[in-house]
Amino acid sequence: MTTVAEILKSKAVSTVIRIAPTATVYDALRLMSDKDIGALLVMEGESIVGIFTERDYARKIALMGRASVDTPVRDVMTRAVLFVQPSQTSEECMELMTRKRLRHLPVVDDGKLLGLISIGDLVKSIISQQQFVIEQLEHYITGGR
Repeated sequence: MTTVAEILKSKAVSTVIRIAPTATVYDALRLMSDKDIGALLVMEGESIVGIFTERDYARKIALMGRASVDTPVRDVMTRAVLFVQPSQTSEECMELMTRKRLRHLPVVDDGKLLGLISIGDLVKSIISQQQFVIEQLEHYITGGR
């Protein structure tokens, strides 16, 4: 089983894109668009105070008729942020994401932010594991030919 630490190591980009709670939703959307990502961690210093996602925008700005240019992120971010530890497995993360309907999970170890994993990261990892098993079985069946 692959651990979260191994998934983080395999990611091409390890920097977590963050935003301050005082920034506007428009600024958050611009940053997400520029970086081609679907979520930002909302941080004050080194503390995670929330997460802002495309879903937050759709449900709390667009559908409620708010303006993204003058709404601070803190007013619409998700405050209850679930996170995982580096030792957890991809299967545990997938179960948590499925049960809680999440697409992103911060990785925290001893109070320190290490990274952010997405559902896409988990799917990629699981597919890679399955491909490895298939190749090993093919090698075994063909006798190494």
